[in-house]
Amino acid sequence: MADGAATDARGNGITGVIPILFAGALFVYFMSLVPTVASLEAIRWSVPWIPSLGIEFAFLVDGLSLTFCLLIAGIGTLVLLYSNTYLAGHPQYARFALFLTAFMVSMLGLVLADDLILLFVFWELTTLTSYMLIGFSHEAEKSRRNALQALFVTGAGGLAFLAGLILLAAASGTTSISGIIAQGDGLKAHAMYLPILILLLAGTFTKSAQVPFHFWLPNAMAAPTPVSAFLHSATMVKAGVYVMARMHPAMSGTDVWLWTLTILGAITAVFASLLSLRQTDLKQALAYTTLMALGTLTLFLGQESGYAMTAFATFLIVHSLYKAALFLIVGCIDKSTGTRETDQLGGLGRLMPITAIAAALAATSMAGFPPFLGFIGKELKYAGAIAVASEPIFVAGAVLLSNALMLAVAGVVAFRPFWRGQVGTGQSPKEAPWQMLAGPVILAILGALFGIYPDLLQVALVNPTVLSLTGEVEEAKELQLWAGVNIPLFLSIATFVLGLAIYAAHVKIRAMLDRGFNAIPNLDLKWDGFLDGLKALAAWQTRLVQTGKLSSYLFATFFTIAAGIILTLAYTGMPPLAADFSDVEWKHTSIAALICAGALLTLFTSSRIAAIAALGVVGIGIALIFIVFSAPDVAITQLLVETLIVVLVAVVMLRLPSLPKATFNLKHAVLSVAVGASITLMLIEVVATPLDLRLTEYFEVTSWPEAYGRNIVNVILVDFRALDTFGEIAVVVIAALSAYALLRTTRKGDQQ
Repeated sequence: MADGAATDARGNGITGVIPILFAGALFVYFMSLVPTVASLEAIRWSVPWIPSLGIEFAFLVDGLSLTFCLLIAGIGTLVLLYSNTYLAGHPQYARFALFLTAFMVSMLGLVLADDLILLFVFWELTTLTSYMLIGFSHEAEKSRRNALQALFVTGAGGLAFLAGLILLAAASGTTSISGIIAQGDGLKAHAMYLPILILLLAGTFTKSAQVPFHFWLPNAMAAPTPVSAFLHSATMVKAGVYVMARMHPAMSGTDVWLWTLTILGAITAVFASLLSLRQTDLKQALAYTTLMALGTLTLFLGQESGYAMTAFATFLIVHSLYKAALFLIVGCIDKSTGTRETDQLGGLGRLMPITAIAAALAATSMAGFPPFLGFIGKELKYAGAIAVASEPIFVAGAVLLSNALMLAVAGVVAFRPFWRGQVGTGQSPKEAPWQMLAGPVILAILGALFGIYPDLLQVALVNPTVLSLTGEVEEAKELQLWAGVNIPLFLSIATFVLGLAIYAAHVKIRAMLDRGFNAIPNLDLKWDGFLDGLKALAAWQTRLVQTGKLSSYLFATFFTIAAGIILTLAYTGMPPLAADFSDVEWKHTSIAALICAGALLTLFTSSRIAAIAALGVVGIGIALIFIVFSAPDVAITQLLVETLIVVLVAVVMLRLPSLPKATFNLKHAVLSVAVGASITLMLIEVVATPLDLRLTEYFEVTSWPEAYGRNIVNVILVDFRALDTFGEIAVVVIAALSAYALLRTTRKGDQQ
């Protein structure tokens, strides 16, 4: 069913126009950088972000990033133009435009980032903004469910990705991506190479929906159609592919890289193609073809040959053009007819001729027919498959089968709805407004234009992209419609024959696929069970941890403290205990006795007032220790706090009953001894360890010249730790306000 309100060519006023102009301005800016990048130069801009860690706010424009930027900004402009009419009159369109624009900016930041930490920031922003877009129709349970699924899967992968980036920075000694690439093969020889690769691929495979993480992507179709067009063609799902491409110079060339990307990419491409042919919903069919494209791109990134890299760069552009066009066309069909089911569509070519022509152009490029760019991309894919040194037959076979299935799906999506017999839909289909047709028409024409004049693409984007991937522009192969009679040509002919045969029998094949896939566990159907299990685990954990008893919380807290200290001391090794009591004076002994007396009284008394008073005695004893060891300012603070606490708590205690009779609790006794012993051992080790006075000396030297204060403690609190002190003051103020509000509430309750 169509998204949003009825189509209105008038759009959403200024709310709809501003995002279009913004995206268009970005596209024009990136177009202005094409001559520089086409001359094989890179543009880098950076400012220090966290200098102490060597982290920069750095951006890099080279062939790879500029190709992505042009696709993101260009398709983003057309999608926003389309959305302004497609969702005209929608009460939440301003929110939609904000989310979509933020999504576009996040993706641009991701592909331009030249720092690992900055890359991760934008990586997570794409996750969050895509979550908001997929769940835009939040009143529908399906939208909420699928948005959460996408967030959970890609977010979990993002945690692994972050760990991989941290290890990568540690192994390379820098967070600069260009700096890591400049190190050459050094990373591959590092002992941490395999853990880094596993963690990075875990993040990129979840983001780009490689098998077995593929199930979330088709469910993202719960988003409005313009979001699907943008997400599947130029943004979110290609983020993982981009990172693999960016890291290709530093991490490719090993067996684990080759086989992991080749095998999983090939499986994803073929598996998704079969699933695509099984679908009857046009959006779902296109969603699975995106998986096919992502698998193919991953497969070629596993290789190193110039043909493979040229095939990657070309197919990246080919797929973005035809996929965005076809998704937008499906939106036009959905708006006009009220359905996306292939069995309910037919005869639309006469009623929607412009849409039909745009669909034919885009689908022909998708199918790989000449003279479209899709044909050149397909020929390069076959050339790249043959150039694989390890298993060319396996790679070429996977590419051939997936291409043939894509040809059949192109016929189902773009031929049957327009040119088969008339099928009633209950509506009177008509052509969409020009704002909705502009995107599909422009993108479809570009697919044909670049096919006829491939040199335009070769010089501007393909050569610089291959340079980014290999470091040598000579590795780029020529884009040409006619490369002579060769093996790729024969494979193309085989693709056409097999694809047309599959299309002719696709209804019967679909029924066979239904029977076959029904016997395979569906990960998506397991998702709800997984969530139920996760909630049950959380409930069990809550019952176990959140007992509602203060004694349980205190026991867990002090047990953790004691265990942490004891295990740390055992791991690091305790120095020999050589206690020296020669400098112990009677005043030290008296204070210790006072503290022990207060603690024992607290333990055995049944009076709450006596207990809080005894604790006050302990606090006063600690203040006396501060005085004895020449820390009067800390002692005064301790005395004031102790006095205030004793008074306030005593007032509350007057309203409470007496404490229960003290009984011996072995568990609590053991814990108390463990805490006391661990703290004592830690203090002994601290005393036995020579003090590192570098920080002390720093404050002594800089407190007056830099902070203009002679009281070093005050300078530390007010200048060197100003934010920390401000935070402490804020906590005290908030606590005071809360106490005041609570007292006022209690007083009003007593009056009533």
